[in-house]
Amino acid sequence: MIINTAGIAAVAVFYLVILFVGMLAAWKQRKAGRGTSSPEENIMLAKRDLGLFVGVLTMTAYSLALILGGLFFAKPMREKGYITMLDPFQIKYGLNIGGLLFLPALFGETIWTASILSALGSTLSVILEMDNNLAVFSSAAVAVIYTFFGGMYSVALTDVIQLFFILFGLVLCIPFAWMHPAVNQEALVNQNWLGHVEPSSSGIFIDNYLLLIFGGIPYQAYFQRVLSVKSSKQAQWLSYMAAILCTLLSIPSILLGGIAKNTDWLNGTDYAMALTSPDQVKQVLPLVLNYLTPQWVSFFGLGAVSAAVMSSADSCILSASSMFTHNIYKAIVCPSASGPHLMIALRVSILAVAAIASVLAVSINSIYGLSLLCSDMVYVLLFPQLLLVIHAESSCNKYGCITSFLFGIILRILSGEELLGLPVVIQFPFYDDGRQQMPFRTLIMVFTLFVHLGVSFVTEQCFTKGWLPQKFDFLNSYPLEMTYQQEDISPEELHFQFMTNGKLEATLQEVELTDMDPKFDSVLSISHPKVKTSSIPVQTSKTHLNN
Repeated sequence: MIINTAGIAAVAVFYLVILFVGMLAAWKQRKAGRGTSSPEENIMLAKRDLGLFVGVLTMTAYSLALILGGLFFAKPMREKGYITMLDPFQIKYGLNIGGLLFLPALFGETIWTASILSALGSTLSVILEMDNNLAVFSSAAVAVIYTFFGGMYSVALTDVIQLFFILFGLVLCIPFAWMHPAVNQEALVNQNWLGHVEPSSSGIFIDNYLLLIFGGIPYQAYFQRVLSVKSSKQAQWLSYMAAILCTLLSIPSILLGGIAKNTDWLNGTDYAMALTSPDQVKQVLPLVLNYLTPQWVSFFGLGAVSAAVMSSADSCILSASSMFTHNIYKAIVCPSASGPHLMIALRVSILAVAAIASVLAVSINSIYGLSLLCSDMVYVLLFPQLLLVIHAESSCNKYGCITSFLFGIILRILSGEELLGLPVVIQFPFYDDGRQQMPFRTLIMVFTLFVHLGVSFVTEQCFTKGWLPQKFDFLNSYPLEMTYQQEDISPEELHFQFMTNGKLEATLQEVELTDMDPKFDSVLSISHPKVKTSSIPVQTSKTHLNN
C-alpha cells in the first residue's frame, strides 16, 4: 500500500489550522474568565455570551428538528436559565431519578460521535490509503485537545471555520465530478431525485423519518447552543436560521450522491468495481472525491469531510461531558466540589467520552446504523420524557417517569436490533422476513408517553385522595403537607434540600440574600433558574417538596 504523503500533509495542515483556532479561543476564554466564580459553567456555556452569528453557524446540523426545537423547546429552556438538558428532570423528579435519564443522553451523544468518526476514518482510508484506526484516533485527538482547554468557546469558533471549509470543499468538487467521463450526463439530469418508497417499506420509512426528526431534538449538543445565547428570543432565531442553512448545506451532498448513482464505476473509473456491497456504499463520498475529481480538488473535499466530522465530534464530546459533570458529579457524587475540582472532572470526562466513541468507531462498520441507533434510543426513551417535563410538568411525577422509562427500554430491547445482535421477541403487526414493518419505534415512543401520563395520574389520585396510605409512597412524591416559615429556611438550606431531596416549590414571600455567600450564586441557579441572587421566594403555606 502506497501512502499518499501529499494528502496526509494537506490534512495535517488543516488539522493544525483548526487546532490553532481552538487553542487561541481557549487562551482568550481563560484570560477573560479569570476570577469568575463558576469556571466550569464558562466552559460549558461560554458565559452565555455566544453571538447569534456564531451560534447559527455552530448549530447548522439538521433542519426539521431545529425548527421544532425552536418552536417548542428553545424558549422555555432558555427562559428558565438551565445549564444542561437534564436540569428540568432533576428539578422535577429529584437528582437520582433525573440523573437516570443521563444514560440515554450519554448513549446518544457517544454513539453519534462514533458514527461520524467512523465516516471520517473511511474517507481518509480511501483517499489517503491511511490506516482506518489511525485516522479515527488522530482526528479524535485533535478535537479533544482544543475542547479540553477551551470548552464551548473553542467548539463554537472552530465550528465557524469548519463550516466554511465544508461549504467551499464540497461545492468545489461538484463541477469536476459532474463532468467526469464515467458519469452518465443524460441519466443524471433526468433521474428521479426524489426516489420512491415501496409500499411494503412505508412503515420503516415513516419510522426512520420521525426518528431522525424528533430524535434529533433531545441532544445536549443542541441545547448547549440554545442555553449559551443571551436571550430566549435569540435561542429561537438561532434554531430557525440554522435550519435554513442546514437545508442549503445538504444540497452539495445530494448532488454528489446523484453523481455517484449514475457513474459507471466498473468500466469508467480506475476503481474498476461496481458499488454493490454495504462497505462500498459506506464509502460513496470518498470514492467520488478520489476517482471523479483531480487530486488537488479531492484534498479540499477531504478537508470538508474532516471539518464536518470534527465540528460534530467536539460538540458531542463536550455535551456528554457537561451533563456528567453538572448533573451527575456535581449534583449527586460531590455536591461540595469547588470550581477547580469540577474543571478536573469535566476534562477527565472529555477524555473518557472521546476514548469510548473512538473505540466504537473502529469496532462497528455501519455508519448509517450507528446514526440510527443513537437517535433510536433518544427518540424512544428521552423525547417523550423531555416533552412532558417541559409542556406537561404538572401531569407528571416520579412514578410515571420511572415506569415509562423501564417500559420503553424493555419494549425496545424485545423488539430486536440487528446491529446489536438482539433477537426479535415481540413481533409487531406485518412482521415479515425477519424485519419489523410497522413504525414500531414510534409506537413504543407513544406508548411510553401515555404510560408516563397514566401512571402519574393514577398514583397522584391514590396518594392525594387517600386511596393508598402514605407509607406506600416509597418515592416520597406526595409527602405529608408541611408549612415553612420565612425564618425557617436559609439560602444554604434551600440549596441543600434541592441537592438531597429534589424539587422545592416556592411561590410567595421573599427572603433577602444580602449576605449570601457568592459560591451559592451558581448552584442556586440549578434549583431556581429564574431566581436572582437578590431574593428567593419561599412558600409559607402548604408545599409539596418532592412532587
